[in-house]
Amino acid sequence: MNIETFQTYCLSKAGVTEEFPFGEETMVYKVMGKIFALTSLDTTPFSINLKCDPEKALLLREEYDCVRPGYHMNKKHWNTVIVDGAVKSGVIAEWIDHSYELVVLSLPKKIREELIKQK
Repeated sequence: MNIETFQTYCLSKAGVTEEFPFGEETMVYKVMGKIFALTSLDTTPFSINLKCDPEKALLLREEYDCVRPGYHMNKKHWNTVIVDGAVKSGVIAEWIDHSYELVVLSLPKKIREELIKQK
């Protein structure tokens, strides 16, 4: 996965916006106003911060060298994934889906219903 594929994949999801609240170097993806993914535009190699279930986060960090505690994030709930080719794009897409779904599940019922209408 490259940064363009990441961007397209995130924006294809219902209710997602792309924003730059932390400056022009950090691209942030929000679903209904809540962050589920972000990346730095000036970091090499390309990396992504994704929300993750705490138990799953630990398992992924143990299994994959490219998965680390979330950089500048709550390390219990966020992972940083170094996109260096060690993990297939489909697996990274699953992790993006997981992050998105966690955030959607945390939204109030009324907002989740609005999101369903957008699909």
